[in-house]
Amino acid sequence: MPSSVVRYFRYDAGARRLRVHFVSGDIYDYIEVPLQVYESMKKSGSKGTFLNTRIKGKYAFEKVGPEN
Repeated sequence: MPSSVVRYFRYDAGARRLRVHFVSGDIYDYIEVPLQVYESMKKSGSKGTFLNTRIKGKYAFEKVGPEN
């Protein structure tokens, strides 16, 4: 099921960064995210809910920018 909040996301295992591309066009990197959290997000039925409950407020983040 497509998310109304998250367009897509990628994980860099070496850097432990989760990059989230939002439907709004914003892009954020969440820092020091464990691989198992990323794996759980992939399996989640609602990516937006997972992001809000399991990632936001728990991991530092950086706004990378808007999509071009």
